[in-house]
Amino acid sequence: MDAQPLFAPAEPPAGSLVARYATSTRAELDRYLAIEKNAPYLGELMAEYPGRGGKMMRPAICIANARIFGDDLGEDYAPAIRCAAAIEMLHNALLIHDDVQDGSEERRGRPTLHAIHGIPLAINAGDALMFSAFQPLLDAVRPLGSEVTRQVLAVTMTMARQTAEGQALELGWRDRNITDLTEADYLQMALKKTAWMGMIWPAQLGVIVGSAGYVDPEHVMRFGYFLGLAFQIEDDLRNLSDDPGYGKERNGDLFEGKRTLMLIHVRQAASSSEKKRIDSFMAMPREERSMKDVDWLAKLMRDRGSIDHAREVAHAMAGAALHEFSMVYAGKPPSEDLDYLSGLANWVFARP
Repeated sequence: MDAQPLFAPAEPPAGSLVARYATSTRAELDRYLAIEKNAPYLGELMAEYPGRGGKMMRPAICIANARIFGDDLGEDYAPAIRCAAAIEMLHNALLIHDDVQDGSEERRGRPTLHAIHGIPLAINAGDALMFSAFQPLLDAVRPLGSEVTRQVLAVTMTMARQTAEGQALELGWRDRNITDLTEADYLQMALKKTAWMGMIWPAQLGVIVGSAGYVDPEHVMRFGYFLGLAFQIEDDLRNLSDDPGYGKERNGDLFEGKRTLMLIHVRQAASSSEKKRIDSFMAMPREERSMKDVDWLAKLMRDRGSIDHAREVAHAMAGAALHEFSMVYAGKPPSEDLDYLSGLANWVFARP
């Protein structure tokens, strides 16, 4: 599959738009986090990951959809900005928990929260950040009426269940040393763990608050689904790279025993002896996995075409996302917001 012409490296989509939306979201986020600012052993920890920055993709997806499906909404439309702040709070809360569950050592180029402050305080900060996310969400929907509130809570509860199920699959496969997984198993896990919270839910919140509940939030689900799969596969591939800007531990997924698309593919393509070595490696606790074995497995993925295969699948998913975009947003007038969303399928691969 030759996807290069369609997904050649490019500048981030609508960079100035994202910067403006990021500024508005962070200002709102800071306002809500200020409530906990002076809480000992908590406020500082809650603000740590949000303060490290981020790509702000999820808030921008929310605000862009609100403006596309709204009627002459300004960039300062409060319900969308508050939803964006809630998204960012919940996202960072889950990152704290993910880092603990995965035993990760680095997040956004710095030591993880639990590495700095210990697991108990990190988990508590993640819990507090997660619960606090409901305040801006409720503030966003309160002036919009009961039907909008019902829809927002409904898609939020669905996202929460899907995300938990996806995380359970990933952790369960690792902790129970499940090895006979298929590509379809991985795609189902990534849909639940990544696409729902990262792309589908932000888009749905934007659609609901922008249209005042008159547009079905399922309208954007398939676009978010395919975009999320492309994002997750590319993220897994970057974990194997030497890119110093990646912001996470290189080969951390292999040390953590994550069942990525590349791991599933390489096990299926491996010889009998190689498969035994892979299974033995995956059965080890993280602390017993050596750099030598990690490098061997990473090389085997390259030699067996597992990395190339994952890239092809990621590009196919991005192409499917573009197809869904062409149907979901058909007839919408040209705008920066539309340009941003249409550029995301390319940005997945071009992002810094």
